[in-house]
Amino acid sequence: MNQNLLHKIRSYDAPDRLKQANLYPYFRVIESEQDTEVMVDGKPALMFGSNSYLGLTNHPKLKEAAQRAVQQYGTGCAGSRFLNGTLKIHIDLEESLADYLRKEAVLLFSTGFQANLGAIAPLAGRNDYIFIDELVHASIIDGTRLSFGKVVKYRHNDMHSLEQQLRRVEGDGAKMIVMDGIFSMEGDIADLPGIVKLADAYDATVIVDDAHAVGVIGRNGRGTGDHYGLHHKVDLMVGTFSKSLASLGGFVAADRDMINYLKHNSRALIFSASMTPAAAASAMAAIEVIREEPERIDKLWQNTHYAKTQLQSAGFEIGHTESPILPIYIRDDFKTFQFARLVADDGVFVNPVVSPAVRSTDSLIRFSLMATHTFEQIDRAVEIMHHNAQILELQEVAQF
Repeated sequence: MNQNLLHKIRSYDAPDRLKQANLYPYFRVIESEQDTEVMVDGKPALMFGSNSYLGLTNHPKLKEAAQRAVQQYGTGCAGSRFLNGTLKIHIDLEESLADYLRKEAVLLFSTGFQANLGAIAPLAGRNDYIFIDELVHASIIDGTRLSFGKVVKYRHNDMHSLEQQLRRVEGDGAKMIVMDGIFSMEGDIADLPGIVKLADAYDATVIVDDAHAVGVIGRNGRGTGDHYGLHHKVDLMVGTFSKSLASLGGFVAADRDMINYLKHNSRALIFSASMTPAAAASAMAAIEVIREEPERIDKLWQNTHYAKTQLQSAGFEIGHTESPILPIYIRDDFKTFQFARLVADDGVFVNPVVSPAVRSTDSLIRFSLMATHTFEQIDRAVEIMHHNAQILELQEVAQF
């Protein structure tokens, strides 16, 4: 192995330092089904670190659909959609999702991450521009890196900053504005009305990553565009099945011409194996459940409003969240690790988010709600976190 590369690998010791301090919070092994309570190290823990916003991972209809798909199609597709990996169940899911989202067409990808790679990279040429919110998801950033376009960042949800950047662009290259619908760490919603207004003024395409918005906002959970009554103004809607839809995979929803172009030019699609039959079937069943049980979204929002009130009453800073993602700002990387460890020991599973995922001054605990949480579970979690926050205030911030 190259000596420089070897040195780089062997000198990487951040995980080891956290392990030595008994603060390592990653790759925790869950020994049970994903639910509001899980088993970790043989002990029960309240799960407030999940993206299963509607609590569908254990819904019997999803399980039964996955089992039937395996019986009919087997466990895998052994190829890409482009060649031998397109099954009838993929077409059925695309049609079902297009109908649910009120879009002309949908294209499936193997993961949500790949959906952003596959939607962004093929569209931007050397003379084109991609404008991204500074807090977009890593998959959007990587999608822009794979493109030939020029990438321009604007300040988070700041329409004045976006317009300044749009004004600076010279030439007649295509312009794309890409943002999260619901931002995955901060929990706030993109200013889509402001973005659409600027897109119209500067002839730009609007691409919204609705990974955390589908099943959460908009009528019947149709996402950010529907939330604002601007569904028709979203040119490309990117999403995932791994959150509210309780499966695995991703999609792009757009008009038929756009989907046709991506089907034949998206390397993330053409050179990746297609979604497994079980994943496709469970995602399709999730869409049916959302339509049949709209009260799940209502319950998700009841839990969200209740948890938000309880956290604020306990003195936690939760920023400007507008969603079931409630960031608890610690604003110190090491204290964030400490807090996550303390509450984990007391039976609450939450996710620490530190630099470089966020600025070190914005480090936080990501506390997320599910429709299946009870108020009693929320109360217990807030009580445990409040108790440990008081303990942590007495401790000095150590270096590690």
